[in-house]
Amino acid sequence: MSYIANTLSNLAAQSAFATMSVGNLIMIAVACVFLYLAIAKGFEPLLLVPIAFGMLLVNIYPDIMKENGLLYFFFKLDEWAILPSLIFMGVGAMTDFGPLIANPKSFWLGAAAQFGIFAAYFGAIAMGFNDRAAAAISIIGGADGPTSIFLASKLGQTNIMGPIAVAAYSYMSLVPIIQPPIMKALTTQKERKIKMEQLRPVSKLEKILFPIIVTIVVALILPTTAPLIGMLMLGNLFRESGVVRQLQETASNALMYIVVILLGTSVGATTSAEAFLNATTLKIVALGLVAFMFGTAAGILLGKVMCIATKGKINPLIGSAGVSAVPMAARVSQKVGAEEDPTNFLLMHAMGPNVAGVIGTAVVAGTFMAVFGIV
Repeated sequence: MSYIANTLSNLAAQSAFATMSVGNLIMIAVACVFLYLAIAKGFEPLLLVPIAFGMLLVNIYPDIMKENGLLYFFFKLDEWAILPSLIFMGVGAMTDFGPLIANPKSFWLGAAAQFGIFAAYFGAIAMGFNDRAAAAISIIGGADGPTSIFLASKLGQTNIMGPIAVAAYSYMSLVPIIQPPIMKALTTQKERKIKMEQLRPVSKLEKILFPIIVTIVVALILPTTAPLIGMLMLGNLFRESGVVRQLQETASNALMYIVVILLGTSVGATTSAEAFLNATTLKIVALGLVAFMFGTAAGILLGKVMCIATKGKINPLIGSAGVSAVPMAARVSQKVGAEEDPTNFLLMHAMGPNVAGVIGTAVVAGTFMAVFGIV
């Protein structure tokens, strides 16, 4: 009997119930909500499913994220900025930069959306964060998960990298919920119905030269952006050159999805109750939301200015796509415009600011690194 009792006692002591806290239960519930949003509602499942499952695992079995645990090794690839850079290569291989080349004015809308980053930076300083932590937190405003992880790593803010990454990816996934109310509040029905002229055709030569020229110009001015901008443009060159189809397909499919699995689960695994349920994390999540909302609003407001300047040729809704969530933000611009007029097609026009936002956020990250002397 004593043997059986000892065996049962050991089994009970080894179960997760023995160490489960109220905080762990809260985070498990949050993970289940994320899984519901991803699976039942279709909110960017490629991001939310691995993030939510990593969150679930670490709050049941914390050792999975401790040194020598499985997800610990995944997270080291985040800290070393390997996975964010590979994500950028995949994004470049998947994305058509033609709308941006055809309408260079889109760069202004992508730049305007970066206003949220600077609003969050000064907000973080006001909340007591040091300048490097404030810079790392502020990048959430670009709705760019890989850049958020990259900058936090380069600025030595690994202690808050988890909350930053989770906030950034969560807001990327929740773009269809967060952006539409802001878009409708800042535009009139007449503005939302504006139909834009078809974009001019972009030659193959232009598409080939674009990633090369952008890499040269940006990397010469801000060399620290080379890992992100360089990989983004390399992936796009794979796509547009037409001579390395196998590399383009690998970067945009197999490699991209492998990296998403590794990055998503490791990011989710940073959300143990002990690390996530505290005042610092709540501040970061709140600042990220404010930054994202400010960035969306700034893009729309500049879109309204450009609409007036062009005598109604630009639909202000495409300004909301200036955040870096590719292509989610562009889809939302299309969706909100189509709600007013089903025959209005804004997707390709919105892809211009969307791509410009990716480049803009990387440039802002490089600017922060240059300011703080990071090489």
